[in-house]
Parts: sequence; structure tokens; C-alpha cells
Amino acid sequence: MSKKVDVLGIEFDHTTKKETIHTLEKRIMENKKTFIVTANPEIVMHAQRDPQYKKTLQSADYIIPDGIGVIMGAKLLKNPLPERIPGFDLMKDLLHLANKESLRVFFLGAREEVLNKAIDNVKRDYPGIQVAGCHHGFFEENDLEVVSMVKESSPDMVFVALGFPRQERWIHNNYHLFQKGIFMGVGGSFDVLSGTIKRAPELWRKLNIEWLYRLIKQPQRWKRMAFLPLFILKILRTRN
Repeated sequence: MSKKVDVLGIEFDHTTKKETIHTLEKRIMENKKTFIVTANPEIVMHAQRDPQYKKTLQSADYIIPDGIGVIMGAKLLKNPLPERIPGFDLMKDLLHLANKESLRVFFLGAREEVLNKAIDNVKRDYPGIQVAGCHHGFFEENDLEVVSMVKESSPDMVFVALGFPRQERWIHNNYHLFQKGIFMGVGGSFDVLSGTIKRAPELWRKLNIEWLYRLIKQPQRWKRMAFLPLFILKILRTRN
């Protein structure tokens, strides 16, 4: 995954989900540390307003296009990306890999009851995974006890469900303390993994309107969805 596509200063990897998993599997087997960001238009726009967060994103090894808006933006810039790679799907593929290879996975984030239910489901669906540990998301970002807990568990994968920008900041600030492992911010994925929130039906996902399904189910998300037209407008201004 070498070719990059610049979308408003954020360099996305020109890759497919299949290629991404292949690359990540190789890096795990070689004990290479990896920081993955799955970015949507809201994250790109936040980076426009927060230079420090932009630097955090730029420190990642891979930035994956999670959001049809990013795909649309790259197309408008005449440098298209091959496909949208939903962060939840990428996480599930990594869980399949961890199951196959008996890897150690740490789960960090969400409410305690959601986290526990998510881990129960992981143990049921992926019996080959070694759950290295877990901790809920209600802690101070500079809490060294949490960092020590994750580090001492010697994880091969760390899924950080703190929501952006906190999850990327946490990874960036503590990444240097680890010798190996895949570190990935997964937003609200534990809610889906636990069954607390249902994903859009497959047809909606295939039509790239999962965002609409989520908006219908969670109308309070409208403020977040408002970033998409602003993002496209900024793309058009950049192009002109």
C-alpha cells in the first residue's frame, strides 16, 4: 500500500480491503507496529480546524477511506480511490485473522456494560482469539495505569473505541511505548459488536447509504451529517 491520494491534506491509501488485510497480516507476522486511521469527512474536516490533530493523523502508517464522502471527494479531485473500507468491516476482518492465528487482542473504550457484552460476543464468535484484556472508555487521556495495563497484556491488536479525536490522540501519544501490534481507532464499533446498535442491512451498505440508515435510526446524528456538504464544498473550492 504505497500510493497515496491527498484529500484536503490527508493522505489516504489507494487500496482495497482485501489488499489492506493482506498487508496487515504480513506486518503482524513480522511483528511490525502499525497505526491505522479509518477517516471519514468529519475527521478530515476536524483536521482542517485542528493542526495538532492533523499531525496526529499524518503520523499514522495507513489512513483508510471510511465514508462514501471521502470516495466522492477523491473522485471530484480526479484522483479516485478504489473503494470505501468501512472501519467496522476492517475490524471484523482483523478479528477473523486473530481468530485464525490465536492472536492477543485488547479492547479499549465504550461503556463497561457495552464492552463486556462485546467481549462476550467475541469469545462466542471467535473462540480462537486470546482476549488480552479490556478497559472501558471513561478515563483521563494521560492515565498511565491504563497504558500500563494495555502494554503488559502484550497485545497483537488494540482496538480503541474512544471516538475521534480522542482515540487517535491516545494511540499517537502512547504508540512509542509498544514494540509490536496493530493499533486502530474504531469509534462506536463496540456498540455494534455488542448488539446494542444494529448495523444497516446489507443492501443499504452496498448502495453506500449506510449513513442514511444511521441517521434514520439516530436522528440526533444530523449535526454530524452536516459535515458532508461542507466537505464537498471545500473539495470543489480546492479543485477550482
